[in-house]
Amino acid sequence: MVNGDRQKQTLNILQQEKRLSITELSQRLNISIATARRDLDALASEGKVQRVHGGALLVEKAPPEPPILLRSMDQLNEKAHIGAKAASMIHAGETIFLGSGTTVLETARRLPHLQNLTVITNSLPVANALATRTDINLVILGGIFRHSECTAYGQFTEQALAELHADKVIFGIRAICSGPGLTNDFIPEVQTDRSILKIGREVIIVADHTKFNVISTATVAPLSWVSKIITDNQTPVEVIEEMTALGIEMIVVDCCAPLPGKPGSEHAPN
Repeated sequence: MVNGDRQKQTLNILQQEKRLSITELSQRLNISIATARRDLDALASEGKVQRVHGGALLVEKAPPEPPILLRSMDQLNEKAHIGAKAASMIHAGETIFLGSGTTVLETARRLPHLQNLTVITNSLPVANALATRTDINLVILGGIFRHSECTAYGQFTEQALAELHADKVIFGIRAICSGPGLTNDFIPEVQTDRSILKIGREVIIVADHTKFNVISTATVAPLSWVSKIITDNQTPVEVIEEMTALGIEMIVVDCCAPLPGKPGSEHAPN
């Protein structure tokens, strides 16, 4: 059996089972362990599978992302817990960038009351959530308006970003996979997203379990740009181990635990 035929059969098996060990692949296709490993490595290099310890996971194509208003209730409990955890990692005196998306919006809603906190954003929903927070120095970036996401992108946004620095960038993403890295489906915004990630001394990705082992249209950045990922406890253990092996700190929140107070109330001043 030639390489292409074997790899096609491997993908067919993964379509059914989602996960496959090297030993199982060797037995099912009657090939050596070394050949099975090479085939999985080749498929991983093409972004078709994600290699994990002892095997591989299927990488699926992420569907087009619905507008922010339509997906605001999807995985709401997970997003609230992830957002609360991200908010708890912000400290007094920091400058943070909050990107777009529903999970980042949950972070904005739960930001603690801290002294001398500066928030930069290109997201209108984030800006609206913080508009009454007089304790926050709020910087809103302009640019071309993306109606479905209510964000600014493009040359004017990128020019402003070139002059800014942030202690932390908190960023949502459409899809995460160990090979292609961070991917999104709106190509005109990719360069803006890259510019956002570059201003952060620390990049924190907030992503629920549905964002892993999928790939979208355009690569935003490799995973080497990422410092931490905050996710929920439905994310597969194999994925957490794989991301950790790449040097990313994985923070897993328990979505059954009570949320720490009402949005915006954490660490409120007396």
